[in-house]
Amino acid sequence: MNREPAQGRTGEGIRVTTTATHQRHSSTSAHGKAVLSELSPLHRELRRAIPDVYQGFGALSKAAFADGALDRRTKELIAFAIGVVEGCDGCIASHGQAAARAGASRQEAAEALGVTFLMHGGPATIHGARAYEAFCEFADALEAGEVPA
Repeated sequence: MNREPAQGRTGEGIRVTTTATHQRHSSTSAHGKAVLSELSPLHRELRRAIPDVYQGFGALSKAAFADGALDRRTKELIAFAIGVVEGCDGCIASHGQAAARAGASRQEAAEALGVTFLMHGGPATIHGARAYEAFCEFADALEAGEVPA
């Protein structure tokens, strides 16, 4: 059970309910599953056009995220934070989901996002808030026994 303090997160079309341990979202945010759903058919189409490039990228990704001195959870949190600094909604969604699946906590995600504020300033506060919303959506789905997006 997650014992992290609940923090206010609201957005248009999102109803947030507070539990004893954290806030749970009752609908999909515009920054998590929705982004992955939007990008999926686009990636499929492009993958058909350049399969060798996607295969090479897949191999690079597999090697980069393999456990080593840093575990996969830490590497996904790094990629999640880089997605915020780059302003890449697809990166935020895919690495937020992967970080949640790898066992990252809401607090770990929040602290990774805090570093982006230092390194990227004001724009990171915008993308960081959206990224945290996406991460929490994926974490909620995992806790509810759902397979996120």
